[in-house]
Amino acid sequence: MRAFTASAIGVTCTAAFVLPLAAPAGAAPDTPAHEAAAGSEPADLPGSTQSLPLDPPAAPSARATGIPAGEQGLTGRTVSPFSMVGVVWDDVDAELHGTAQVRTRATATHRWSGWQDLETHNAEHAPDPGAAERAPGTVKGSTAPLWVGDSDGVEVRVRPGAPDTRDASATPVPLPAGLHLELVDPGKDPRDVTGAAGADRAAGRAGAVLPALSRSETVAGTRPASAAEPYIGPRPSIVTREGWGADEELREKTFAYTSTVKAAFVHHSATGNNYTCSQAPSVIRGIYRYHVTSSGWRDIGYNFLVDKCGNIYEGRAGGVTEAVLGAHTLGFNTNTTGIAVLGTFTSTEPPAAAVTAVSELTAWKLGLFGADPKGKVTLVSGGSNKYEKGAKVSLDVISGHRDGFATECPGERLYKKLGTARTTSAGLQGR
Repeated sequence: MRAFTASAIGVTCTAAFVLPLAAPAGAAPDTPAHEAAAGSEPADLPGSTQSLPLDPPAAPSARATGIPAGEQGLTGRTVSPFSMVGVVWDDVDAELHGTAQVRTRATATHRWSGWQDLETHNAEHAPDPGAAERAPGTVKGSTAPLWVGDSDGVEVRVRPGAPDTRDASATPVPLPAGLHLELVDPGKDPRDVTGAAGADRAAGRAGAVLPALSRSETVAGTRPASAAEPYIGPRPSIVTREGWGADEELREKTFAYTSTVKAAFVHHSATGNNYTCSQAPSVIRGIYRYHVTSSGWRDIGYNFLVDKCGNIYEGRAGGVTEAVLGAHTLGFNTNTTGIAVLGTFTSTEPPAAAVTAVSELTAWKLGLFGADPKGKVTLVSGGSNKYEKGAKVSLDVISGHRDGFATECPGERLYKKLGTARTTSAGLQGR
């Protein structure tokens, strides 16, 4: 594992194979079981990851069957159980100009899903350029992971972007090198495991929630003796890492901090909306494992996560009251906090409970550092596809991911709710 210290921190969705047509629902896979790739972790209580290299690009002769030139993928096959899926590639700076789709087979019903899109992400969630966490060769490019529930079969196709139709000689944009399919088993919740090992883990989970505090309790616990009356919202209840079952052996052992928290960036996880609130800890464990094991980050990228029922979860380790350096908004990870709402909100309305939770969390977290949720702040870009490195950018104290990076995140529907979140958050601070 790589070691990180605060002083080291930088500024911060063969023969060619032809994919078959989608098999009828319930159809059995036509290939034998595929074992986890060498180096994959064994399936156990904390979870595991299967990493499968994609087949080479389709040969030109395959075009007659309707397979686009340059497509890579895997035919339908049986695999070890998993619940989350994504695609990664070698170079974090290489963009996937194209589409990535998967279909999966449910363990319970043995039925295949339809094709589902993976958000291509294009490195928008990642450590900043120059940060110790982004050391060469350690961080990979990746799509957003997709939550599919308990599954034991998978098929994937990754297609290059279409060529420029204005140029008759143009060819499709090639796919990044080293494409792998990542299948994540988030592991079982210790409370659901019987036996001595499960009992021991469950016992350690008792009280693994930071209870809500009133505004007066929050102020009393954080206000310096000489400070003027601070605007700090009440601390909401927060499920700790222990509470959602984080395997602390996965992450880097040290913590990384910045000097303050000037702003909050709101995201959607782009993992889909097909989860129940009781499954949210499993979804978070899946994202955590995908960020660390598959993408090469030091820890989960977000500082906090919120589920559709409005439950708030501690994200990256280092202390919920501290200015922990995240990997959530490329170019603007320094002096900010990242909050991901679990789900995809491009065309789906975010639940009111989730928006309220964002308001409550920002009222408290930003208040600890004297930030006004309805205000503006100037941040220095660490380098993104929207602002060059060193650019001074005026942003809302509560911003959407798209404000710092050219992306759809946090989804159009959630982005439109940020005005409400700012107003509510400021009111909770007593402004």
